[in-house]
Amino acid sequence: MKTLGMAAALALGLVGTAFASDPVEGLWQTQVDDGHYAHIAIAPCGESICGTISKAFDLDGPVESENVGKPIVWDMQPQGEGSYKKGKIWQPSTGKIFNSKMTLTGDTLKVSGCIGPICKGQTWVRIQ
Repeated sequence: MKTLGMAAALALGLVGTAFASDPVEGLWQTQVDDGHYAHIAIAPCGESICGTISKAFDLDGPVESENVGKPIVWDMQPQGEGSYKKGKIWQPSTGKIFNSKMTLTGDTLKVSGCIGPICKGQTWVRIQ
C-alpha cells in the first residue's frame, strides 16, 4: 500500500511539473520602432512559445491598430536557462518575418531576428 501511495505522489509531482508555466510567459513591452511600440502577450502554443500583440501605442499613448491580436512571435523553442531558438518574429513596421531567437534575463527579454545577413534586435521589458 505504501508503494502505491508513493507512486501516486510521484505521478502527481510529474504532472505538476508538466503544467508549470515557462518563465518567459507574461506581458512584455517592446522598444519603440518607427514611432510605435506594443504590449506582447507571450504564452505556450503547443510545445512552442508564441507572442501576440495585445495593445499598440504611439508616443502619445494607446492607439487602435489592425495589428492588435496578430501573432508577432511563433514557433520559439525553449532551450533551457532562458534561451529560446528556432522561432519566427514579424516586424509590423516593415512586414518582414525574421528567423528569431530570444534570451530571458530576469525581467528583460532580448529578441533578435535575421533574414540572411541582415539582423535586428530589441530588448523587451516585462510589465506583467
